[in-house]
Amino acid sequence: MVTLRNHHCDVFIAGAGPAGLAAAIALRLRGADVLLADARHPPIDKPCGEGLMPDARRALAALGVYPDPHGLPFAGIAFADAHARVSASFPTFPGVGLRRTTLHQLLCERAAALGVRFAFNTPVILGANQPPTLAGHFGSSAVRARWIIGADGASSRLRTWAGLDRARPGIRRFGFRAHFRLAPGVPPPTHVEVHWGPHGQAYITPVALHDGRAELCISAMTRDPHARLLQILDTLPTLRDLLRGAEPLTAERGCLTLTRRFPRVTRAHPSLGNVALIGDASGSVDAITGEGLALAFRQALLLADSIAADRLDLYESRHPALLALPQRMARLLLLLDRCPRLRTRTLHAFSTRPSLFRSLLAVHVGEQRLSRFLLLYGPSLASRIALPSAEWSS
Repeated sequence: MVTLRNHHCDVFIAGAGPAGLAAAIALRLRGADVLLADARHPPIDKPCGEGLMPDARRALAALGVYPDPHGLPFAGIAFADAHARVSASFPTFPGVGLRRTTLHQLLCERAAALGVRFAFNTPVILGANQPPTLAGHFGSSAVRARWIIGADGASSRLRTWAGLDRARPGIRRFGFRAHFRLAPGVPPPTHVEVHWGPHGQAYITPVALHDGRAELCISAMTRDPHARLLQILDTLPTLRDLLRGAEPLTAERGCLTLTRRFPRVTRAHPSLGNVALIGDASGSVDAITGEGLALAFRQALLLADSIAADRLDLYESRHPALLALPQRMARLLLLLDRCPRLRTRTLHAFSTRPSLFRSLLAVHVGEQRLSRFLLLYGPSLASRIALPSAEWSS
């Protein structure tokens, strides 16, 4: 906790979610004096799928955070609808599922061990043309920092304060999450499973074992603002069967899931300092990609390198490339969401040539270039999708 006397720092970060904590850790590893503030107190929760893909684990390792002992591994990804199913394992090592609150606690502990200064339970006040101010029990005090980082989420107030809140048109969907403990004797899934139905998608991630029983995070995404988690699950017989006899552990929580980008994510202000956005504050991808956390961690490493070099323009110029592949994958998955016939044909094509799905999964986690996938497999995948249904098994 900080006092009103020590609000001077090299870097001030507004928002103590995973993106803000990752940035704080990366910056401390490069020697910066970091002050991080949030109106909430840890551990901070947020509805999400709670799966860390292999690329997220790699980025966390670069930050000195190792989630593996605290969660359950998953070997890869499976896609299924009422007509087809396909699965593949990751090329090198598994992902890991763990509760969002557990991940947040691990990040907090790492940041504290490195000497990050925290101001939890402390709202950040942002006035026009005024430096950020921390509201304390005995008054408020302005923050003095050379670098100001907005890590305060998709509805970022700091983004608006910095004049960077001009998003390009994006896609909005609705997400839900709850946790269940499987019935005794029911093994946890070996893969994160994404099930497609008439109201949207539901996906399951193993996150813990308790007395030998697996605990699952069940998430769902939909375009329908009136749909809810149980309504979506009712249209997915495979998930209904898996959850038969399962014990609900948490209530359903909802959130928006967005795919959008901003023209700029940095600003050099002559009097207020240098401003940069990170995580969902800087642009976002639909939750179905599972790449939101990995993206934030990679941005944190890039931002720390840029600040260490006193080159905020490096972050500005390289940020779009980090966002590009996850957003391309989001557009593909959302196209399959909108077009059930195309989705079924695509899943059938993958199921008859599992190597196609394995290669696409390698692209998704950054272990193969998209251009190489399209060169090697694009024509074959397109021809298989175009095949009459009677020829799928050939």
